[in-house]
Amino acid sequence: MPGTFEPLPGGGAAVALDDVEISIIRSLAVQLLELIGPGPAEDAGADPLAELFAEGPSEPPSDPVLKRLFPDAYTDPEEQPPTAQAAEEAKAHSAEFRRYTENDLRAGKRDNALAVIRSLDALTPAGDGGAVLKLSPEESRQWLGALNDLRLAIGSRLDITDEDDTDLLYRLPDEDPRKPMVMAYLWLGGLQETLVTTLIP
Repeated sequence: MPGTFEPLPGGGAAVALDDVEISIIRSLAVQLLELIGPGPAEDAGADPLAELFAEGPSEPPSDPVLKRLFPDAYTDPEEQPPTAQAAEEAKAHSAEFRRYTENDLRAGKRDNALAVIRSLDALTPAGDGGAVLKLSPEESRQWLGALNDLRLAIGSRLDITDEDDTDLLYRLPDEDPRKPMVMAYLWLGGLQETLVTTLIP
């Protein structure tokens, strides 16, 4: 099972990871948490009850990775609205949708990244280094969400917008400074794909 998730009897998934792989995934998950930022109740002096009624932002984030993780619901930067009025309406609908959903989306992504970190921190090292990670069905779904977010984040940094861009990555020379990030992107994609197959009944 090295490098690929396999189904566990009764549900869930398992994968063998070496120490370097564990360190890479954990580091990326921590970076993702830092990028997403704390929730309203985690801010100093925040009232936990106020989080229930807190409205999210109405403007899209400026960071391109966060824009990819939290895209506008009603506007597509690739498409030109038929009229200026349609563009304004789409912008207003996107702002309203973001205001009422982004906090929950951020919380879900934070929970998934934290689940990855906690499950890696709980691993018992094997005698030859590394460990076998065993996930419950719920943990598998959280890992799947986190792996997807990590690939979106790395893909955004690499300017990957479609499958043709991915094909070009395979042909990058070893001296290209993007190569380590590309290798991580492709490796996480393999993990994601095999984890998906374990969740298919």
